[in-house]
Amino acid sequence: MSVRPWRDIARRKSRQIMVGNVPVGGDAPISVQTMTNTLTSDAKATIDQIRRCEDAGVDIIRVSCPDEESTAALKQIVRAAKVPIVADIHFHYKRALEAADAGAACLRINPGNIGSEARVKEVVDAAKANGCAIRIGVNAGSLEKDLLEKYGEPCPEALVESALDHIKLLQDQDFHDYKVAVKASDVFLAVSAYMGLAEAVDCPLHLGITEAGGLIGGTVKSAIGIGNLLWAGIGDTIRVSLSAEPEEEVRVGYEILKSLGIRTRGVRVVSCPSCARQGFDVIRTVQALEERLQHIHTPISLSVLGCVVNGPGEARETDIGITGGGQGKHMVYLSGVTDHHVQDADMIEHIVKLVEEKAAEIEAANAEASGPIAAE
Repeated sequence: MSVRPWRDIARRKSRQIMVGNVPVGGDAPISVQTMTNTLTSDAKATIDQIRRCEDAGVDIIRVSCPDEESTAALKQIVRAAKVPIVADIHFHYKRALEAADAGAACLRINPGNIGSEARVKEVVDAAKANGCAIRIGVNAGSLEKDLLEKYGEPCPEALVESALDHIKLLQDQDFHDYKVAVKASDVFLAVSAYMGLAEAVDCPLHLGITEAGGLIGGTVKSAIGIGNLLWAGIGDTIRVSLSAEPEEEVRVGYEILKSLGIRTRGVRVVSCPSCARQGFDVIRTVQALEERLQHIHTPISLSVLGCVVNGPGEARETDIGITGGGQGKHMVYLSGVTDHHVQDADMIEHIVKLVEEKAAEIEAANAEASGPIAAE
């Protein structure tokens, strides 16, 4: 038992697969995914967008491959990307064959939509030959007609049955390098379906609340749904589906993981909602700091509190803290201890400099600690 058992998460035991060089499942870190929204046939635009997602910390990126032009561009995209590429395939089994040959690390398909058993075998053979994983993607909005007739509407049991049917098609071909998603835009439906599937299979699960909405609404729905499942120990890789740029999906995904203490990347900001007691404009300050500190990848905690009611207490728990004071003069805390004051006009630049210096210090210490091991 840990020092803080109320924060412990007992992760579901799943077998591990590889998506390119990223392990998914088992004891591997929960990976963050997104999907490009450029035309895949426009390799340059797609690669540019992938770069922005890589800068945001993405682990795996999915691209849509609806036509031959897209799979033709995929080879260049895969070669340029620093992270594994998943090819999104619907209905056209030949696109899956082309994507596998082009170097996709994973094929996102529904085997039942690919066609006959012979076509499924062709896709599986191509995946085996090219070292591709497969992601089965069940969606409440596109359930099979027979399941809708059987259950009357999309429900958890229908989603799980659909997933099991698709899994069987792969297992019949002796293919086991797959992960599964059972997504829905309804949070209750998605969470219940994932919980049911988690009990039925041992494969890695890809979490998502599909068609979640815009940046704010979609973030809330995703945090509730994905966060609920992760807290229960379910999930091996996540994608936050937003009507927003893909790099925003990545940032939200990491914020969900950070809030649960599952993964830490970049600056974790603790800040107050602001009130009449604030000694500086907390809202604008936090906005500016979050924007200015996006380049920091090293895990660091920063508290930004407008007054001395909760400021000192929060600062004691963070690497760097600032608490609002009177007459534009604010207290700065380093490693939880009061250290010095800073004036309003210099505050943002000063905090950015402190965070950058702290990040450099941590990185140097980590490099020194790993040096002898690397030398061996």
